[in-house]
Amino acid sequence: MQSETFQNEVELKYKLYNSIFLTLPLDGIHGTGILIPLMKDECRKGLEKGKSPVEILDHFFEKQTNFTSEDEQLDFMFRVISYIERQVVLLDALEDAAFLDLHDARRVGKIESIKSRLDSEERKEKIGEALKNLAVRIVLTAHPTQFYPSTVLAIINDLIDAIQKNDLLEIKMLLTQLGKTPFFKKERPTPYDEAKSLSWYLENIFYQSASELYGDLLKEVSNPEEQAGNVLTFGFWPGGDRDGNPFVKVDTTIAVADRLRSILLANYHTDIRKLRRRLSFKGVYEKLIALEERILQAVNGEDTASRIQQEEILSSLSVIEKQLIDEHDGFFVDLLHEFRNKVLLFGTHFAGIDIRQDSRIIKNAFDVLCSTAPELKDQTGNLNFEELTNLSTPVSMFQSDDEVVKDTLSLFGTIKEIQHRNGEKACNRIIISNCRGEDDVARVFAMAKMCAWQGEIPLDIIPLFETIDDLEKAAITMRKLYENEQYAKHLEFRGKKQTIMLGFSDGTKDGGYFSANWNIYKAKENITRLSREMGITVAFFDGRGGPPARGGGNTHKFYSSLGNTIENREIQVTIQGQTISSKFGTHDSARFYQERLLSAVLENSLFDDPDKLLSDTDRVVMEKLSEYSLAEYQRFKSSDKFVPYLEKMSALKYYGKANIGSRPGKRKQSEKLNFEDLRAIPFVGAWSQMKQNVPGFFGVGSSLKKLEEEGLFDDCKKLYQSSLFFKTLVANSMQSICKSYFKLTEYMKKDEEFGDFWTWIHDEYELSIEMLLKVSDQDELMQTALFLKDSINLREEMVLPLITIQQYALIKIRELERNNETNATKYSILQKLVIRSLYGNINASRNSA
Repeated sequence: MQSETFQNEVELKYKLYNSIFLTLPLDGIHGTGILIPLMKDECRKGLEKGKSPVEILDHFFEKQTNFTSEDEQLDFMFRVISYIERQVVLLDALEDAAFLDLHDARRVGKIESIKSRLDSEERKEKIGEALKNLAVRIVLTAHPTQFYPSTVLAIINDLIDAIQKNDLLEIKMLLTQLGKTPFFKKERPTPYDEAKSLSWYLENIFYQSASELYGDLLKEVSNPEEQAGNVLTFGFWPGGDRDGNPFVKVDTTIAVADRLRSILLANYHTDIRKLRRRLSFKGVYEKLIALEERILQAVNGEDTASRIQQEEILSSLSVIEKQLIDEHDGFFVDLLHEFRNKVLLFGTHFAGIDIRQDSRIIKNAFDVLCSTAPELKDQTGNLNFEELTNLSTPVSMFQSDDEVVKDTLSLFGTIKEIQHRNGEKACNRIIISNCRGEDDVARVFAMAKMCAWQGEIPLDIIPLFETIDDLEKAAITMRKLYENEQYAKHLEFRGKKQTIMLGFSDGTKDGGYFSANWNIYKAKENITRLSREMGITVAFFDGRGGPPARGGGNTHKFYSSLGNTIENREIQVTIQGQTISSKFGTHDSARFYQERLLSAVLENSLFDDPDKLLSDTDRVVMEKLSEYSLAEYQRFKSSDKFVPYLEKMSALKYYGKANIGSRPGKRKQSEKLNFEDLRAIPFVGAWSQMKQNVPGFFGVGSSLKKLEEEGLFDDCKKLYQSSLFFKTLVANSMQSICKSYFKLTEYMKKDEEFGDFWTWIHDEYELSIEMLLKVSDQDELMQTALFLKDSINLREEMVLPLITIQQYALIKIRELERNNETNATKYSILQKLVIRSLYGNINASRNSA
């Protein structure tokens, strides 16, 4: 049914509106659009015959065009890329316009499905009690895979409305605007630019969709007045995330915090003006005017006296509500409640800024801090864990010529200032990337006391465990922290709650797909067991990216699959890259995905499903799959061809040159490419650009095959049938494979240096397809999600000319380098061709990195 809906509402309409696009009076579009179908056909036929992209495009230009000079051909390729970028936007808008038709409201993941499973007599009471202890935190990150500028986002939203109304004139006008609106950023955005871009979603999407969902939730509980707004909260990394980004400074963090406050208060001001049009009653109207003026003062004021806190707004609304009920029969009180819900959800900060920094940077800064304090000077680098947690010597001055060190040491005062301006929740979390043990947490704990707070610390210190080794030791690290007297007192002050972040991205990069997911699962179980034993509530914060290789895919199924051996009262998750626009770019989709996350946490709380628990046999199977896939992935990663292959044959190094985000492509800016310093996004993205989604499948086929050889494959199949956790892993790996297309790079198997390495990857790809189909008893990949597969197929077909052009440019660049040619102009043009081709491919995939 969904597949048929997709064909009618998306695929057929795409063909119609794309034909309109061809007729628009835009420079270069008409001639380009006519040739693209011919080019696509040449690419498909040529690649299937094993031809290289150079052979294919040379033949195309000779037989199908009048472009004889190289300059004409290169100019045409740029126009093709520009055209396909806009085709992708049109398809995005069509899918978003049909979103509710494609995602049946009766499907699992809706609050309605939970209500239907509860007794009608106790339903409201049970949901109300559950919501008091549950929370979903959606964190927007600034990772460099989000490309649409705000001008294009606005066009997409208007185009969605026009498509839903079937307004052809409006659609034509918007397509014309789209054709004339630039996509490509000539300059790299600053961290503040990223914050402005991402705050668009808070202003235009989450402000309304989250408050509506929250309001509907309150209708399902017995005592809505007892519910706080903590059930849905939002985090924000732009301006706070320093890990590998030297361009984020304390002034950026403060500027972003100020922006989050000002745009929220501006939205409040607009809403109050709307309220005044209805609540025009004596006594009520005057109080609304006073509140409006007070908020306006807070928007425009710079001094401390003009600042406003959440409590002041809620207090004013409470007085107005009482008068409305007592004197005016509660007329329009529902409108007042809608506004109050927004204030409960967003406070005066819109989203809490998370601070993140690498443990190695923190240690360097801590050593500088200790060397400044006379009584600690001789102990720099020699303090043990217990000594670190007992440190509280205030240090008002420190000396360093290192800008990153100075920024790190200034962070705690910055957090304190933001809390003073916007309230504690505006910035009260610091995340330690690459956390290797308890000392890394203790240093941050000590620095907070030395640099900002002498008493209780209003700060959650969040270790981020990423590598397989760190995941295995995570529970040991947390036990040492829980048992430490000083840190235990800190947790008591923080409500006996500890947030722990687990990184899918670097886990997969480090240990492969099966191993990363299983080790994260086990780490959660071990930490949950320990935390419950110690009387601590643990909240897991998942660093998820868009694709399955980085923890993406179907997140609702993943969270719904976790049994009661894993703490599940909170879901905290990063949303990043083009996944932000694909899942939260419209009101309907944002509402849907927020509700799915909420329903997952509600379901885990209300229904203790024993079927979610893995049996002893299941665990043996998962352990073996993890062990065997890790061994195969490590053998692959240890090859002397691994890093050179990525560096020479993929678009890896061009991620850092594309002006998508402010963050460099690797943590250390050394000349030599070092695997450990390589960030997960360009790593996963490079494989995606080649259509070899290695992180999503490598080791999967080999490990399943090994269990088959050991006679354990029936146990694998039983695990698939009984475990939603494993079934979701299989489905998400299938999605990675469906976005792979090895015909694009088949020419590489003839390469003298990398031919055998390409064949190794391709063999694992073929084996993974075979074994995944066997274990799932499916006849084709993604058989249970055909409409999603239809979408993938349409998008992959759309970008076929684009990715062929990218490979053509990479081949030509390698030829220039191999022949030591010094044609700087041609070299520069080819590099730009690669960089420009990144964008359309990223956005077409919707979750490629």
